[in-house]
Amino acid sequence: MKKKLTSMMLTAALVPGLLAGCSGGESQQGSASQSGSQPSASGQSGKTKVLFWHSLGGKNGEYISSMIQRFNESQDKIEVVGEFQGSYDETVTKLQQAIAAKKGPDITMLERAYVQMFADAEVLEDMTPYMKQSNMSQDDFAAGLMGHSVFDGKLVSLPFNRSTPILHINKTMLDEQGLAIPKTWDELKKTAEALVVKENGEFKRYGFSMPYDTWYPIAMISQAKGKFFNDEGTSIGFAGGEGVKVFKFLKDLQNSGALYYPPAQDSGNIVNQMFTSGKIGMMFQSTGVIGGLASSVNFDYVTAYLPMDQVYATPTGGANIAMLANSGSKEAAWEFVRWMMTDPKGGQQFILDSGYLPFTKAMVESAPMKELWTKEPNRKVAYDQLEYAVDTNKHVAWPQVMQEFFKAIQAIMYDNSNIESTLDTFKKEAERLLKQ
Repeated sequence: MKKKLTSMMLTAALVPGLLAGCSGGESQQGSASQSGSQPSASGQSGKTKVLFWHSLGGKNGEYISSMIQRFNESQDKIEVVGEFQGSYDETVTKLQQAIAAKKGPDITMLERAYVQMFADAEVLEDMTPYMKQSNMSQDDFAAGLMGHSVFDGKLVSLPFNRSTPILHINKTMLDEQGLAIPKTWDELKKTAEALVVKENGEFKRYGFSMPYDTWYPIAMISQAKGKFFNDEGTSIGFAGGEGVKVFKFLKDLQNSGALYYPPAQDSGNIVNQMFTSGKIGMMFQSTGVIGGLASSVNFDYVTAYLPMDQVYATPTGGANIAMLANSGSKEAAWEFVRWMMTDPKGGQQFILDSGYLPFTKAMVESAPMKELWTKEPNRKVAYDQLEYAVDTNKHVAWPQVMQEFFKAIQAIMYDNSNIESTLDTFKKEAERLLKQ
């Protein structure tokens, strides 16, 4: 049933900083955000104007702007105007307000965990007929990135700037100790412990680290063959064995100095700096930091799959592209989306520039992508790992439940609270939220 937009706006008000860490340490911030407004029917020289809201600042924002410019120069009927709206969270808040006011963009970038909330409110356009008229199919896309695209039989978003967490390794450090790249949790534990350097009661080097985020515990829960939500969507599916196993593993490593768990504030940048400075040997981090790390390290830097427990598994992150149902320029908006998805000068060039994951099979098979992967094999690891992609945190109530999960992580990792009782409390609160 269609949810009221006032409820959606209340959700945003209740959970500020909703996805502070879900980008895995990637930065969406750039210049000050611009306020959105209802696009006019025509832009310069009588062209149909299409307003596109996005959440990428800095270098990635420059890559987006260049992509838009390439599209505008490729034809003379449509003018796309890109507007940076701030972080993923800020974009969602502005979008909710704009939709309620019957204003807003024609196309928007949405962090993949938010898509279901907007789909449930029936404010996203079903792109199925547009795909058919363009001879496109869902099979054109990487299957591991389509988990947040179809709801209630409607194709409401397509992958764009997507990423996964992977294992980043200072191979020089491992080689000096005669250690192999870990493929299992047991190997990760042994390797991390072997890398610890402690002098005069103070840790000079830790084995590995990860940002403060829900991403990495969810990955490990999946590797232990657990699920974040149960199949019925009525409770969480890991409070017993898998959840206790994950957090006990992490706390044991934290207590021995093998794991450095960073402060919540700016945790992604903290672990990145510790990695590049040689204060940790390995870290769980996003694929989106590969480019920055590669240009900053002075050691042999490699990437690998997240180590397995029972199975290999990795969640996905980043954002999708969606069209708004109240757009007055849907055909023109779709033409830009189609171009982004299929033209080598569109999304493919953006992926080559930025380092995000290629999202179509054609991109993967393209000569430029193969050349890049030959030159930078660390990037190919991330795509190959999509074979084990999972999205077990899909639920319209995920934004609220996630905040409670953050509280549980804080209690366990920072306050040394009892793991079993903390997860039991979280389970009860999650069930309350899931009933609403």
